[in-house]
Amino acid sequence: MHSPHSLSVVEHCRDCKWREHGYFCDMPEDLLKAFESLKYSTVFPKGAMLFLEGFSPRGIFMLCAGRVKLSSCSNEGKSLITRIAEPGEILGLSATISGKPYMATAETLAPCHVSFIKRQDFLRLLSENNQACLRAAEQLSNNCYAANGQARSLGLSHSAAEKLARLILEWCAQYGKLDDRGIRLKLTLTHEEVAQLIGSSRETVTRLLSNFKSSHLIYVNGSTLIVRNKVALETMVGV
Repeated sequence: MHSPHSLSVVEHCRDCKWREHGYFCDMPEDLLKAFESLKYSTVFPKGAMLFLEGFSPRGIFMLCAGRVKLSSCSNEGKSLITRIAEPGEILGLSATISGKPYMATAETLAPCHVSFIKRQDFLRLLSENNQACLRAAEQLSNNCYAANGQARSLGLSHSAAEKLARLILEWCAQYGKLDDRGIRLKLTLTHEEVAQLIGSSRETVTRLLSNFKSSHLIYVNGSTLIVRNKVALETMVGV
């Protein structure tokens, strides 16, 4: 991850050091210029709301740097985090294309560099450029794949312990770094947010992490989490 203090607005996408293969903005030069002419870029602080569940779509938000949590809330006030968005993703894409309300609330988990494009401008860009349509379709497909994966994890896991073990293993695959003690992770979510990811309670997550630690499956010190026995976690989820 990039240091939050180093985030700044990049005027031109072609000069962006965060741009990588697979990003929506990974396009031919002429299409990139068209994209740039429509965007409004800024840096949002941690805890900023990009859009709210149930509100009419104003447009799409291109996440250039940082992390954003997408969450849905029940009528009883129970919240579920549906996804943690990473750099390169477009947020609010489905709602912007369909014209239906945003299906989730998007909140920044850290300072984020974000580019915004108004709905009508974005729809015109898609209608005039096949390559932009393809990029949008790829993003929508990735979102569906991620949603299906979460549904399987929540619906087919037999216990909160299994769901938490599966989540930690996913973190290992995405962010883990090997050292002499195991697989090192940076724990950037609160226990409440972890609970919202696995459909459980904060108290249950706190208890499970303590159990994992006492069983020598993991080691936790502040925001550092080290997976000491990956095989045991894999056994819990049936890998």
